[in-house]
Amino acid sequence: PVCNMSSVERKGFLSSSEASLLSVGDVSASLNADLFNGLSCEEAKRRLKVFGPNEFTIANDEPLWKKYLCQFKDPMIVLLLVSALVSMAMGQYDDSLSITVAIVIVVTVAFVQEYRSERSLEALKQLVPHRCHCLREGITRDFLASELVPGDCVYVTVGDRVPADLRLVEAVDLEVDESSFTGETDPVRKNTVQLKSSGGNGTPLSERKNIGFMGTLVCRGRGKGVVINTGENSEFGEVFKMMQGEDAPKTPLQKSMDRLGKQLSFYSFCIIGAIMFVGWLQHRRLLDMFTIGVSLAVAAIPEGLPIVVTVTLALGVMRMASRNAIVKRLPTVETLGCATVICSDKTGTLTQNEMTVKFLYAANEDEAQVTGVGYNDAGDVICNGRKVTGLSHPSLLKVVEVACICNDAQIRDGSLIGQPTEGALLAMSMKLGLYGIRDQYVRISEKPFSSDQKWMAVCARPRMKDISGSAKPLGEMYFMKGAVERVLQHCTTLYVPESVNDCLKLDERGIQTIMSKAREYSRSGLRVIAMATGERLSGMMFVGLAAIHDPPRPGVQGAIQKLINSGVSVRMLTGDSKETASAIAISLGLYDDGCPTLSGEEIDLMDSYRLRLAMKQISVFYRVSPRHKVALVKALQANDEIVAMTGDGVNDAVALKRADIGVAMGTTGTDVCKEAADMILVNDNFVTIMSAIQEGKGIFYNITNFVRFQLSTSIAALSLITISTFLQLPNPLNAMQILWINIIMDGPPAQSLGVEPVDKDVMQRPPRRVHDPIITCGLVYKVLTSAAIIVAGTLWVFWKEMSDGHVTRRDTTMTFTCFVFFDMFNALSCRSQTKSIFEVGFCTNRTFLYSVVGSLMGQMLVIYFAPLQRVFQTESLTLADLVFLLFLSSSVFLVDEVRKNLSSSDSRWSDDKLKKKSEMV
Repeated sequence: PVCNMSSVERKGFLSSSEASLLSVGDVSASLNADLFNGLSCEEAKRRLKVFGPNEFTIANDEPLWKKYLCQFKDPMIVLLLVSALVSMAMGQYDDSLSITVAIVIVVTVAFVQEYRSERSLEALKQLVPHRCHCLREGITRDFLASELVPGDCVYVTVGDRVPADLRLVEAVDLEVDESSFTGETDPVRKNTVQLKSSGGNGTPLSERKNIGFMGTLVCRGRGKGVVINTGENSEFGEVFKMMQGEDAPKTPLQKSMDRLGKQLSFYSFCIIGAIMFVGWLQHRRLLDMFTIGVSLAVAAIPEGLPIVVTVTLALGVMRMASRNAIVKRLPTVETLGCATVICSDKTGTLTQNEMTVKFLYAANEDEAQVTGVGYNDAGDVICNGRKVTGLSHPSLLKVVEVACICNDAQIRDGSLIGQPTEGALLAMSMKLGLYGIRDQYVRISEKPFSSDQKWMAVCARPRMKDISGSAKPLGEMYFMKGAVERVLQHCTTLYVPESVNDCLKLDERGIQTIMSKAREYSRSGLRVIAMATGERLSGMMFVGLAAIHDPPRPGVQGAIQKLINSGVSVRMLTGDSKETASAIAISLGLYDDGCPTLSGEEIDLMDSYRLRLAMKQISVFYRVSPRHKVALVKALQANDEIVAMTGDGVNDAVALKRADIGVAMGTTGTDVCKEAADMILVNDNFVTIMSAIQEGKGIFYNITNFVRFQLSTSIAALSLITISTFLQLPNPLNAMQILWINIIMDGPPAQSLGVEPVDKDVMQRPPRRVHDPIITCGLVYKVLTSAAIIVAGTLWVFWKEMSDGHVTRRDTTMTFTCFVFFDMFNALSCRSQTKSIFEVGFCTNRTFLYSVVGSLMGQMLVIYFAPLQRVFQTESLTLADLVFLLFLSSSVFLVDEVRKNLSSSDSRWSDDKLKKKSEMV
């Protein structure tokens, strides 16, 4: 092989080009790897210190001081700085100092906002750590992929993401999707064959068939490989470096806020320009008008809108993560509140996925009951009142033998590694002391289970005669398990130990007997698995059935009813039989006995129009495959539904991509599925989907509350100065006071509206239409009403205070404080668009409470603290002044409370009227 071994030993890792040219033995020797036992934990720790974690290090960002200084590049801030310099040049040092202090405060608030937004988004990246199966000290362990080191031995199977660059040492029917890496759309079939050197720069990436590249996805078969390099040393490292320069796309809501901000900025500039022009015509001091105009621009332009939207979305995602729903993309948060249909898998999502075999049925009609739960040997197998032991019931033991050999799962210390269905079959074998039966066979090949064929088969060679005691050739045998009707298609005989040659011909009557027994189990909500064996995949011998119990999850029935009441319909999709699907659906309140259902075969026979009609009437779909899921999603979307689709298998990825919200299972879901999904359910629980939808709705309403507050404050500030200017009144607020109002408008009180706890009644509201604008006529009415009250009250105070015709510091202090108090009461009323604060609760949002108290304390400092009095040109007010201003400014809150109560009364009256009408009907 063309590879400098000494350089490899110095590096401690191999490039994929080098490893592809080496034999498995040479790779193992150069990395000091043990293919049979793996690395020791101590050696793995040592290598982890040398090579670092198997992850990509984000390039160091700009230092915080640079980011802070960048805030001063904003055009409005620059203009204010110019204004401060001009004031200084003209000897107005107090004004210059005041403007400079106000600028520093404004810039600091903006910096903190952006920093918080960045940190929130960074936290999202840590929510989905990748795991892998690694061989250490002779035991296959499941741990974080970031802990892998060169020389580790890793197992990969269908649905896994390759956790590091691997030199494959085993490849059983292994195909890998490398489209995200090489651009090749078709899966690449992998092998372990050593490549020959082609000279030059080595073999192209696409030809390195014996290498599993980090980040690619296994879509078929299984394999084992030695880690040759990790993290940034992997081939994916170069791709990652290019990705670092790309910014994440904005969500539709963020883009909408950007557009709104630009529109408001344009209107604000026009109004401010008019104010300055009129002020100039009125022969007011040009510098004063310029400073106020720029300050007003800083306050009126809602530059905080996009930032607060981002922070609110990101914090919502973190809250969802605490409730076991990991949202991978911010736009998903917006879509959640619009979902009208949830298509959910039955197994593991609506049910507990805690499989337990309850009954065994043999081909000779022996039937046994299985007791005990969990992945252990607790429990017995009882047939006709007798405990099944040893060779007492050969026909039942044969079923167990096939179930164990045609099985990829493992049970260690009560923990399952593999699929729950296979774990249940292994637990059954443990009750009979037959868990180790697989050791008596040498596996030669396998036909993996797929959703289309609905069966799995293993080809193995026995090392001795089988456990039932019957003699059989020591040649290759096939063992199959799967859906009853699919397995029976491969069978021609029945395993009956009492008969000649241990078998009888399988005729139509025998098929009907087996199907009748399977339907009997299914009607009890049990999943039925059929078993068969033979020398070929055609003409096999049917050995029996296993009926597996998977109870519904607690809380699912209530969650489904809540969703249905809120206008979200639920469809159940399963690969199980009609009887099993119907029984579970009835127990969950999804289906009434006798209602229509639809099978995968029936879906195949329907055109798109008929399927669209069927989707309006049917809620239970059985024997469906991933391609049927895609068809169902398309049909629902053609009916203008917003669809959330759950999935866990490799082939579900297409349906998840097609759905408006793809939901992957966190426990049983494959890496391929998680890659395609928008959201991951950590606990695989359907109730979590309802919680996520509830959170998604709440986040949207919180953003609406924030927008209402910002717009009403912006419009009030602009209107106040505009009206004063056109009425030839002195300016009621100076530049520093306007900037202080901007801090309140964009600062903690405003941001705390974005973290308002989700209203418990939010699920009673129908799904939001995805194209509905955030600025509705109702919102505009509330904004204008609040702004009008604030402007009228503040102007009245200003007019009352300057009745002597002269503007003093007391006049502007009273006007300024009045506006700030109005703003605080306005923020209080904005906590809910529909509910009174007495229903919401004053203390339910403590962040808001602290923000308002902090803002009021800041206002008191501005009024009573001498250094700040100089900056903001204020003077102390009496207690009577403050009480008067509190009573006056509370009017904006009281008017909104009256509006909410009247609206609530109208809503209740309409509901009662509809109820009476329905009772009459």
